[in-house]
Amino acid sequence: MSDIGILGTGAYVPDRVVSNDEVGAAAGVDDAWIVLKTAIYERRWAAADQATSDLATAAGRAALESAGITADQLSVIVVATSTPDRPQPPTAAYVQHRLGAAGAAAFDVNAVCSGSVFALSAVESVLARRGGHALVIGADVYSRILNPADRKTVVLFGDGAGALVLGAGRGARVRHIALHTFSELAGLIEVPAGGSRLPCDQPALDAGLQYFAMDGREVRRFVVDNLPRLTKQFLHEAGVVPDDIRHFVPHQANGVMLDTVIADLALANATTHLTLTHYGNTGAASIPITLDVAARAGAFGPGELILLAAFGGGMAAGFALVEW
Repeated sequence: MSDIGILGTGAYVPDRVVSNDEVGAAAGVDDAWIVLKTAIYERRWAAADQATSDLATAAGRAALESAGITADQLSVIVVATSTPDRPQPPTAAYVQHRLGAAGAAAFDVNAVCSGSVFALSAVESVLARRGGHALVIGADVYSRILNPADRKTVVLFGDGAGALVLGAGRGARVRHIALHTFSELAGLIEVPAGGSRLPCDQPALDAGLQYFAMDGREVRRFVVDNLPRLTKQFLHEAGVVPDDIRHFVPHQANGVMLDTVIADLALANATTHLTLTHYGNTGAASIPITLDVAARAGAFGPGELILLAAFGGGMAAGFALVEW
């Protein structure tokens, strides 16, 4: 992707702030327990009248403004989400309409929390054929699929959207991308009902199968065992060494787990950027939100290397190396 650059970033989180005490009440845990287990202090949840496409559209507008282009210059819009407005049509179609990007192809990508990095890879071939600019948006509204009584999941997630505008010839260069899927572990993270395998009928609702479910212990084992190894492999393939990395933007899953992973990565010269303390785990939105927050704070210097590392259901992992 040597000709593709990030021209602008944007993000949007809902106004509603949800405290640990509020989210923990039904799950039988308090603020101290949640902070100890996750390092999350609060998160944002969407209003009753907000869907994933609303958050995605707001983030997309911010990214377009940052890039200095208009929606009619877009060739493609890709929305990475595992919480679409509806099973069909794609959430990206709603975003395209609201942005007024009539000439853009629009489709969704679902690689759960790795979705934004998978979407970055997808736009390479589209831009090679169509030219122009791409809008990649990670957006999720997990608050709608959480079991309020499940302390393993309800305390982790927030709602939000992050967006990147990509195009050729200028901007932060995307130097290398790698994608992985470990399908034998697909059952570790799932929403059992609502698809063609198991419709969301009354028996499924009565059993709570419409809710997000996760084997937290095994997910942690997967991340701790695999992310350092895959990261070192990725950096080798990209032709850089760990000491070359100046910034690390991981998926914002769980702050306590990330502390363990970061220690194993040995990125001695890298600053790790985190937004989970106030936004929680925002799914596919977490990396573009965090990238936008850091970029707008002036954290990145010209020529500095940024490592993006995502992981999530599937089980999937995605890596991108960006030269600012």
